[in-house]
Amino acid sequence: MKRSLYALLVLLIAVTLMIGAGCKKKSTPIARAPVASTDEPSGPPPAVASPTVELNAAPTTIKRGEESKLSWKSTNADSIVIDNGVGNVATQGTVTVAPLESTTFTVTASNSGGQAKASARITVVRDEGPVEIIETDVQALQKAIDEGLVNPVYFAYDSAELSAEAKEILEENSKWFRRYPGARIIVEGHCDERGSEEYNLALGDRRSQSARDYLIQLGIPGDRLEGISYGEERPFVQGSNESAWSKNRRAHFVVR
Repeated sequence: MKRSLYALLVLLIAVTLMIGAGCKKKSTPIARAPVASTDEPSGPPPAVASPTVELNAAPTTIKRGEESKLSWKSTNADSIVIDNGVGNVATQGTVTVAPLESTTFTVTASNSGGQAKASARITVVRDEGPVEIIETDVQALQKAIDEGLVNPVYFAYDSAELSAEAKEILEENSKWFRRYPGARIIVEGHCDERGSEEYNLALGDRRSQSARDYLIQLGIPGDRLEGISYGEERPFVQGSNESAWSKNRRAHFVVR
């Protein structure tokens, strides 16, 4: 009898444990959000913003001999250039100018994305009061030439190409030419004695034209510049050696 009760008790415990195990809920796996890739697709580089620039003059009207101030500012510019003898400048700033005749100054801002330009005009008026003319522009410019303030430019053998030194001389000469706008200038082309007369006349013409063209780039009006070639006809230095020849390969300036 005791054994039967004991067996029945063991059976009940076993059934209870099986029922309990069957009632437990299975755990549901947690879904994980996909991890976004940090690698962005490659594409073309962003476009470079175009430059902007402003230019102002104050005052805009002056009498001859007076000064005006140019002021400018820019954005996105790698280089700034102002024409009429001012040249390369900072991306913003001011400069004092004293034009002897009415002049339009143009600033050009540049970067790899393009260019932008702006202009300001300074009007030069004559003084209404009595003026005593001490000397004419022609006389004044001739005096500057005689005193060595206006210089010739020299060329390499058989060449009409301007060297860096020649360009610097022309830039200095242009300041004197602008100071006396009433004077016309003859640009003479010369050669040394080597070569035929016909060839040297053509070479002298190319040298004259090369100097004239660069002066026009610097803002000297073309109608003030007259080119002429003398070839080997008018040597500056007599002699048949490189010392003499180097002085005779030149563009020379004469007031007309």
